[in-house]
Amino acid sequence: MSRAFVFPGQGAQTIGMGRALAEGWSAARAVFDEVDEALGEKLSTLIWEGELEELTLTRNAQPALMATSIAALRALEAEGFDLVGTADFLAGHSLGEYSALCAAQSLSLADTARLLRIRGEAMQEAVPVGLGAMAALLGLDFQAASEVAHEAAQGEVCQAANDNDPGQVVVSGHRGAVERAVEIAKARGAKRALMLPVSAPFHCALMQPAAARMAEALAAVVIRDPLVPVVANVSAEAVRDSSKVQDLLVAQVTGSVRWRESVLWMESAGVTEFWEVGAGKALSGMIRRIAREAVTKPVGTPADIEALKA
Repeated sequence: MSRAFVFPGQGAQTIGMGRALAEGWSAARAVFDEVDEALGEKLSTLIWEGELEELTLTRNAQPALMATSIAALRALEAEGFDLVGTADFLAGHSLGEYSALCAAQSLSLADTARLLRIRGEAMQEAVPVGLGAMAALLGLDFQAASEVAHEAAQGEVCQAANDNDPGQVVVSGHRGAVERAVEIAKARGAKRALMLPVSAPFHCALMQPAAARMAEALAAVVIRDPLVPVVANVSAEAVRDSSKVQDLLVAQVTGSVRWRESVLWMESAGVTEFWEVGAGKALSGMIRRIAREAVTKPVGTPADIEALKA
């Protein structure tokens, strides 16, 4: 049996996430302490006691979700689940790719926290509020959604941004173009097409200013070969060489998240079990729709870790 650890992206955040892990394992608590120190603020207080609206801000949600994932991983390791011995591949959805690289020790925890703070701010600032939008097209595959986006663009930006599973694709771009995509998708037979409550149009060409900032930020940190191969969002195949990581992370800012293809790649490489490390269970739902024979297991609470031990 081959196993992959997968790390969630934005949208999985909840107030209180990771607190029970920090209370149960000193190694998990140390993760939140180190992230607080790296950012020069008490992000952990916001995560555990703050307002969801503030936690959901991109600049906060990205490092917070990564910290929760790495805390869960440290708790898992404290119970004898060694990363190299337990996982054959790692992957993450959008910001989750940074969590995966941190888990693989390709990026240090402090650097990952600071990079995600920069990434969150850069993505938020790349497009004036209200100019961009994203929409979920349900019941259309990636090819059909790409055709809808192309037709809707009409000289503006509209791209298929997230290929989440066989029946869920997210498009991103200028608000007017995305609104046109919703109507075109409905006419093309989409089960549902709805605008998403996001603050910026992620993973499309409008994010180019953010990509430039991430290229600069990534050039300033040490990137090592990952201890476990990491399946990259934009290539949908495993990366083992540190020299490729920077370019893939920069391309990810404006490129499509090829999650469906990433899961299929891991399945073709023999993965039969996926452990979702961190907050929520959204990736597990997607994975079961992509690889129907796959087993998924959550790793986000002390109860989850006890269940794995049992």
